[in-house]
Amino acid sequence: MMQINPMISHLPSTASINKKQPGIENFNKTNNFGDYLKNAIQDVNKLQIQSDKATSMFAEGKKIDLHDVMIAGQKASISMQAALEIRNKAVEAYQEVMRMQV
Repeated sequence: MMQINPMISHLPSTASINKKQPGIENFNKTNNFGDYLKNAIQDVNKLQIQSDKATSMFAEGKKIDLHDVMIAGQKASISMQAALEIRNKAVEAYQEVMRMQV
């Protein structure tokens, strides 16, 4: 008959697993939803700015490939669409909560 205890003793503890994942221990202390939202909006803005710069460089005849301009534009477009869908879902969830009877 095989003993279970020797097998379990070789498994990592939950404390060591949490230490391997960055940010897990500091999640509740430093980051909140507002910070994540702010960072996400800043990321979308950065992609929009990169797309604008690439388009301007291409229009001015500077050395940039057309496919790089198109990729930057698509990244910006997709990130904006995702942000809008997330906003729509958040508004929909808020409206659903407000319709709940207490």
